[in-house]
Amino acid sequence: MRAFVFGLVLTLLAACASTRPAPPAAKLDSIAHDYVRLVLEIGAHEEGYIDAYYGPPELKTAAEAHPRSLADLREAADRLLVALEDMDYAALQPLEKKRRFFLMSHIASAEFRTRMIEGERVPFAQEANRMLGVAARIEPLSSYDPVLARIETLVPGRGPLAERVEAFRRRYIIPRDRLDAVMRAAIAECRARTAAHIALPEGEAFTLEFVTNQPWSGYNWFQGGAKSLIQINTDLPIFIDRAVDLGCHEGYPGHHTHHALMEQRLYRGRGWIEVSVYPLFSPSSFIAEGEGNYGVDLAFPGEERTRFEAEVLFPLAGLDPAAAPAYAALRRALKDLTLARIKIAQMYLDGEIDRPRALELSQRYRLISPERAAQDLSFMEKYRSYVINYGLGEIAVREHIERAGADPAARWAAMYELLSSPSLPSDLR
Repeated sequence: MRAFVFGLVLTLLAACASTRPAPPAAKLDSIAHDYVRLVLEIGAHEEGYIDAYYGPPELKTAAEAHPRSLADLREAADRLLVALEDMDYAALQPLEKKRRFFLMSHIASAEFRTRMIEGERVPFAQEANRMLGVAARIEPLSSYDPVLARIETLVPGRGPLAERVEAFRRRYIIPRDRLDAVMRAAIAECRARTAAHIALPEGEAFTLEFVTNQPWSGYNWFQGGAKSLIQINTDLPIFIDRAVDLGCHEGYPGHHTHHALMEQRLYRGRGWIEVSVYPLFSPSSFIAEGEGNYGVDLAFPGEERTRFEAEVLFPLAGLDPAAAPAYAALRRALKDLTLARIKIAQMYLDGEIDRPRALELSQRYRLISPERAAQDLSFMEKYRSYVINYGLGEIAVREHIERAGADPAARWAAMYELLSSPSLPSDLR
């Protein structure tokens, strides 16, 4: 009799345990797994949507072999969002709350992207908000006229300012046979400066390749295992300042570092499967592109960049180091035209201007050649509102990092936290 009662008690306890709600962490793990499956299947419908994946290979194989329809994927996304909304928010730990918001934001973005794949179009600013989680700040092109006037004084002469600027910059082209040495030296310096403040994962490394026929100037393809493929597009001549730009943005402390730290800290360290997949058109890209751009100034504060370029990169490129300060002055002035690109993209993609007009405005307000303007419009046509990630992303990341104070160590600590945590654009405000 006692044995029977004891067995009955155990059965009742087991039944109670089986009906008890799963703890928040386990529920988040389950939703994260379904999210990874969701975006991998979206990637089966759109080439290039998945920028990186280093999770369980069987998930990717299954997603590519049997993807659900886009309509079914939208329904799945809605179910995941409801499950996240229904979670007991007060019961979550601080990091779990951040994880929940990260998943909600990325699932909502993925749901909207399925609509875009099917051809749905909304105004540029609305697209940026729904796909990237960002309220786009778009200034009229006339607001950049004072910058153009200032650049006139740096590059005096006759003819259109864009042509004068292009002629000036062509003195600073890296010869093709010296490009590999210059790029490797720049990336090595970016790495050394980053490693002095951030402990990089053991065995991290990258492969460098030069490619053609792309709408972008550089790209990082993260491979997992703390390894990346960094590609540099050589369709157009590469100016000397792009070496440090690309070295920091694509490598250190930019995309390569970001992915490697997320893999180490969250995927390997906490088992958060959601960070093993990186959908390009997602809120993460606002953070990633902003980090990549701001990382240049963090790694090379003040005049350190000009000094490094003059002492190391100019000689490697066969250029006169004495010309470095003049080029740096122009580079800094041109930086103030960065957001003009967003206004041109908005007008072009919203149908306010046609392609010839967009090319004309790009040359006038970005001071670039017709060839570079055409390449940039090709980028806009393919990536659309993604273009806001560079200028606005950099501003948001800069303001976020520099709120830590003027101490370089504090800024690098803030950068590390941003590079290795599930951050959203809203976290920067």
